[in-house]
Amino acid sequence: MIKDLPQNIVEDIAVAVALEKESVESKVWYVYIINLKQQAIENVLITSKGYGEKDGEQVKTSTLRHMIPLIEAGKSALIEPIDEQTFGLNNEYWISYYIGKDIYDKKFIFLPESIVDGNFIKLPVLNKVGVMIK
Repeated sequence: MIKDLPQNIVEDIAVAVALEKESVESKVWYVYIINLKQQAIENVLITSKGYGEKDGEQVKTSTLRHMIPLIEAGKSALIEPIDEQTFGLNNEYWISYYIGKDIYDKKFIFLPESIVDGNFIKLPVLNKVGVMIK
């Protein structure tokens, strides 16, 4: 039965952690979804959570859910702010969306310590610096 399900492969969708503001005291970071497709995506459902080990103990953050009705082709949408203290954890974003009547979903995971200066790029669409998973 599983073999009869369509293989809806997620392509041209990215999740990015972008540096918004920087001051001497702190940095402000936001997480975005970027639609690099040539068509809009609809009814975008996102769940986010952090988990891993910190100071020798297992840590889990709350699971957050977000709904974005529409992301146009070549556009982005803000998912949530993210605290630098969670960069040492796995930060997981599970994205589900529709194109027409077809549903697509994919899990994007920023591994511990992957959000560092050495991994920064200029993010497409956002024109900010940060880290992106495609």
